Parts: sequence; structure tokens; C-alpha cells
Amino acid sequence: MSTIAAISTPHAEGGIAVIRISGSRAFQVADCIFKSVSGKRAVDMPGYTCTFGHAVKDGDILDEAVLTVFRSPMSYTGEDVAEISCHGGIFVSREILRAALMAGAEPAQAGEFTRRAFQNGKMSLTQAEAVMDVISADSSRELKFAISLKEGAVFRRIRGIIDDIVKVLGALAAWADYPEDDIPEVEPESFQLSLSTIQHKLVEIINTSDYGRIIKDGVSAVIVGRPNVGKSTLFNLLSGCERSIVTDIAGTTRDVLEERVRLGDVTLRLWDTAGLRETDDVIEKIGVNIARERLEQADLVLAVFDGSEGLSAEDHELLKGLAGKKAIGIINKMDCIDKCIPEDIERNFYKCIPMSAKQGTGLEELRQAIENMFYSGQVTPEMGILANERQLDCARNALKAIEDAINAHRSGEMLDAVTVLLDEACEHLMNLTGERVSEKVVEDVFTRFCVGK
Repeated sequence: MSTIAAISTPHAEGGIAVIRISGSRAFQVADCIFKSVSGKRAVDMPGYTCTFGHAVKDGDILDEAVLTVFRSPMSYTGEDVAEISCHGGIFVSREILRAALMAGAEPAQAGEFTRRAFQNGKMSLTQAEAVMDVISADSSRELKFAISLKEGAVFRRIRGIIDDIVKVLGALAAWADYPEDDIPEVEPESFQLSLSTIQHKLVEIINTSDYGRIIKDGVSAVIVGRPNVGKSTLFNLLSGCERSIVTDIAGTTRDVLEERVRLGDVTLRLWDTAGLRETDDVIEKIGVNIARERLEQADLVLAVFDGSEGLSAEDHELLKGLAGKKAIGIINKMDCIDKCIPEDIERNFYKCIPMSAKQGTGLEELRQAIENMFYSGQVTPEMGILANERQLDCARNALKAIEDAINAHRSGEMLDAVTVLLDEACEHLMNLTGERVSEKVVEDVFTRFCVGK
């Protein structure tokens, strides 16, 4: 396998930049472009040691630098790795990388360091995928779940299910292959119980996928209500800037605005929509239709009502359309009038919150309500949750194979047919963990990484 090199820190000015070199000739390449003040050479240094010196190119000093050596197999990639840390200038880090390439290294492709770690058995495919989740985490909650995945939580959970299936397959094989040894025949009831237990475990982990998506991508939340109740003012308040035009003219918002916002430790993918009403204005009607589509798609509906007025026909129509949805009622403009929340609004929502979007009051109560709805303690980082669509698809395919096996056994199919289905379930789950995965899937996973990781 070739020796590769890349800048592993962001491509921007900063305090430090790291050029990583990995492969069988990593130390020879490092010795060509780094000269220690003490005379130490990378090829002679023990693993996990550093030395100070200068990065050089064509005999000229590029920068003061520190060389760190990691020896195979005790490195990130499982190969010999040398890292040169220099000042975080864009030009100087590029020049050191060019020097490494001139010395015989090849440019690393996107995710190639982590891919080599996977190929060299340093981590499972699910752990490798979690690397990018750690990098992209923007809240303490996301980071905790990403670290748990990186440490193998989902791998261990899936591996436990694979082991359960293998035990069932072993019992079937022993009974079928060694009839002369008086091995007890597989009892239908206990066999069905074993398969039902596996089915239940798969359903449980599949049910974590929505939570995993929300942890990773945030809660998709749509602000709805009739015109002029303060939706755009609320959107601007949550966004922290004047993203939406706010006027006293009903129907000002014609399109859907989207913003990723933070509310405490809660991440929202927030949509501001046109006011829900019947209109003859062609452009506004398009905006209203889009608003209704977003209402159907969202994880959370923030339904806004004017607290200074009674409920209108549009308000009642909105309440009917929210049946069965996760929704929070926001009674806006409560600074204008001292009234209690109307009972006919309150009974339709998980929580009703009095607010003044104009004054900025009620935000903490809204944050707490959203956190209670979506970030309960029922799912913890240690459980191991499915982190992406690839993993979810594998788990769903495995579940279908198990359900088919259960139905085949109940309908009196030969045990050979059931065995084929159980093998298929194992195959899907081992694709999930990466233990038996196609090169195409591996290629797809690592092309989503950044260069240098």
C-alpha cells in the first residue's frame, strides 16, 4: 500500500497546522523534509515520541516544527505514521505537504486515513462513520452520542444480535448434520421464541434511528399560523437576526425561509412559512401550499396564535390539522394583553407557552418544552443508536429477513429455507458493522469524509 500525506487541520490560518504521513515509507519521507536540531531521525525514534526541528524543502528551512512518530500497529491508521506540526499558515503548510509529495508520498484521498484504519482492523465501519459525527458535532449532546458510537456502542449492539442469530443457526446445523448423535430436535415453540427475541431487538434498534437523526441533524420545526400573528417575529427571535421581513401587512411572507438555529443545547432546522389562509393572490397561494407541505414533513410544529385576539376561523382550521402531530402552541403578543391561555387552545398541545416574540420573553420555557419532547432520557449514548441511512437500511433488511424466517417456519417450510433467511439476516447486519461489506459501500462511506481524516 502506498505512503500517503495530507494536511489534517482545517485549510485556514490558525495557531497550528498538522501534516500527516502514513504508510510503509512514512518515516523515510519525514526524514527527507524534517531536520531535528538534536539530530534525531524518524526512522530511529520510538513510537509516541516527538522531536523539535525544522521543516525543509530543497534544503531551505520552511518553518520551525515538531515531528511526532507513531509506529505500526499502535497508530491511528495501523501503519507507520509521522505528523509534522508547524505554524498554522496556509502557505507554509502547503509547502510542507508539497515537500512530502516530492519525497515520495502520494496525496491522500478523502477519508483515506480513516479508511486505512478500518481496513487494518483499528475500528469497525460504524466506528469509522462516527469519526465524522465527532467532527461535525455542535452540541454536548451530539458529541456524547458521537463519542459513544466511536467507542463501538452500535457495533457491540449489532454484534450481539448477530451472535444470537449464529446460535440459532448452530442449533439448526447440529440437528440437521448429526442425527446419529441423538441431538434433540429443534422445538417449534423455543425456536419461534428465539426468532421473536431477535426480531424484538432489531425493532428496538431501528426505533432509535429517528432519535439518531434528530441528534445529528436537529429537530425540523415549522412555524405556522394565520397571517400577522407574529410568525416572522418569532423566526427572527430564534434566528438571532432579521431574516424575515416583519410588517403589519398580512401576507408579507410569501416563501419559506429556513435557518439552522440553536436554542440552548437544542438544534432546530427552522422554517418560517406563509400565513395559512384562503387567498386569491397567486404568489401567496403558492407560499400557503408550501407551508402546508412543510407542516406535514416537520418533526415539530410551532403553532402561533395572537393572544390579543380571539380564535379566528383560520385558527380553528389550523387546530384541526394538527391532530396527531408533535406540536407546541405559542400564544404570542402576551405583552399586549393580560389574559390566560384559552382552554380550547391548550387542550390541543403538548405544551402551550405564552410569549412576546417582540419583547423576547418565553424563550427559556420554549427551549425546555422542546428538550422534554425530543431529548428525553429514554435513549442514552451507551445504548448504541443507528447513526445514518446506510445503517438503518441494513437493519431494516435484516428485520425483514427475520420476519420472513418466522413466517416460513410457522407455515411449515423446510428448515433449510429458514436457514437461508437467517443467513441473509446475518449478511445484512455484517454489512452494517463492516465485517462483510462490499468495496462499493466502503468507497461511498469514505468519500463523505474530508481530506486529511
